[in-house]
Amino acid sequence: MPKSGALSGIKVVDLSRLLPGPYCSMILADHGARVIAVEDRQFISDDPFFDTVYRNKEHMSLNLKTKEGKKIFFRLAGDADVLLEGFRPGVVGRLGVDYDSVRKVNPKIIYCSITGFGQTGPCRDRAGHDVSFMSYSGALDLIGGKNRPPCIPGVQIADIAGGGMNAAIGILLALFSREMTGKGQYIDISITDGMLSLMPFPFFIKHLTGKSPQRSDFILSHRFACYNTYETKDGRYISIGAVENRFWKKLCELLEVPEYTPLQYDENRRREIIDIMRTAFLKKTLAQWEIKLADLDACCEPIRNLSEVLKDPLFREREMVVEVAGKDGKKTAALGVPVKLSETPGTVRTPPAAFGENTETILDELGYSKEQIQGFADREII
Repeated sequence: MPKSGALSGIKVVDLSRLLPGPYCSMILADHGARVIAVEDRQFISDDPFFDTVYRNKEHMSLNLKTKEGKKIFFRLAGDADVLLEGFRPGVVGRLGVDYDSVRKVNPKIIYCSITGFGQTGPCRDRAGHDVSFMSYSGALDLIGGKNRPPCIPGVQIADIAGGGMNAAIGILLALFSREMTGKGQYIDISITDGMLSLMPFPFFIKHLTGKSPQRSDFILSHRFACYNTYETKDGRYISIGAVENRFWKKLCELLEVPEYTPLQYDENRRREIIDIMRTAFLKKTLAQWEIKLADLDACCEPIRNLSEVLKDPLFREREMVVEVAGKDGKKTAALGVPVKLSETPGTVRTPPAAFGENTETILDELGYSKEQIQGFADREII
C-alpha cells in the first residue's frame, strides 16, 4: 500500500485556470491534498485546458455569477483549507468570492491569489502571459543569442517557476503557520515578482561591475568557452559547464589543447578559444561525443530533445516518467513527482480529470439531491 501523502487531509478549492494556478494545485494534489478544480463552463472556448496538470484532482463546473452557484461555492469552501484563484485583481471581489467574503464563513482559510503583476502597484490591472512577465522582469532580455532578438524559451518559466511554484511555497508556509497560530491568511503571488527573484546571479553581476549583464555575453552565458554550447558533426548540440578550472583542465587535455587550461577566463584570448572548441566539437557526432565524454566528469552533457528524455533510464529509475492508467485502462506516460519524500512520497494516482467530470459527485457529497442537481444543470448553474 502506498504511504499517505504529506498533505493528506488538506482540501483545496482551485478557481484558477491556464497554467500557473493549476500547476500549483497539481503539486499539492501530488502530495495527497484533495483538490477540487472549479471552472465556469462559459470559459471552455476561451481558455486552453491543459489536462496534464489536472491529474490527481477532481473537477466541477460552476457558474459563480449565479446566486445558486455562489451558494454552492460557499458550501464547498466552508470546510476547505486552501482556496486558490488566478483572476485579475478585483474580479473575485465582483464575483463576491474574495478573501474577506470567504473568511467570514471559514476564518482559517488560506487564500492564495496568483496574478501577473500582483495585487498592488501601477501594473496590477495589466494583462499578460508568460512572455509578458519574463519581459517586464528583465529575464527575457538575457535569453537568446548575442546581437540577436531575445528568444522566447519553449518552457513556461514564468508561469511555472515564477507563479505556480511560488504559490505552492506560499501555501505550504501558510499551512505551517496556521499549525502554530491557528490563523489563516491571504497570499499575494505576483508572477513578475517571482521572475525577478530568479535572477540573483545577474543581480550579483550588476552589483559587481555596475553594468547590466548582456544577452549571451557574461560569465554564465556564452562569454567564455568553458560555459557554452557547441554544434556537433550531425547538427546536434552539446553543453559545456566547466566553470571550475579542474573541470576545464580535463576538457582541455581531452581535446589535446592543454595550453588553454590557464587561459580559461582570459579576455584577450576568449574568442580564439571558443573558435578552437567549435572546430573540435564539429569533428564528431553527438553520439560519438557522448561516448568520449562519458567518464570525463567535467560537466559536459548532450542537449537532448523531449523524446530522448522520456526514454532515458535515469528518469525512469527516478520515477520522473511514470505510467498511469487512463479511464479506459490503457497506460500512458506521465511526468512524475520531483520532490522525493521518504516517509510521505508524492504519487501520480489518477489520470487528468475531464472538464466537469466530478460535478455531480461533489454536489451529492454536499447534500444536494438528484432533482436539485438536474435543476442546476437545466438552469446552467453547473
